Amino acid sequence: MSFRDLGEKTLITKGTLTGVIERLKEKNIVQCQADPKDGRSQIVSLTEAGEALFAKVFPAHIAHMAQAFAQFDEAEIEAMRQMLAKLDSAFR
Repeated sequence: MSFRDLGEKTLITKGTLTGVIERLKEKNIVQCQADPKDGRSQIVSLTEAGEALFAKVFPAHIAHMAQAFAQFDEAEIEAMRQMLAKLDSAFR
């Protein structure tokens, strides 16, 4: 994933994201490679160790989120989605 896409999806600024990625690289969780389509850009991907860590922690995260959202019905979730989309647009 590109730095730009990662920043947009995580809502982390470029300056903060650079530090986060550097720390994850030091821990061998992610790696960066030049984007073949744009040499000025970097593509961030999980290392083998990063993939293993993700596989270990992501199921617990999904279970936690499912439990938190279980209290809402479909109409409430749709209303939240619409409000968050509106908020997202306001920040762009």
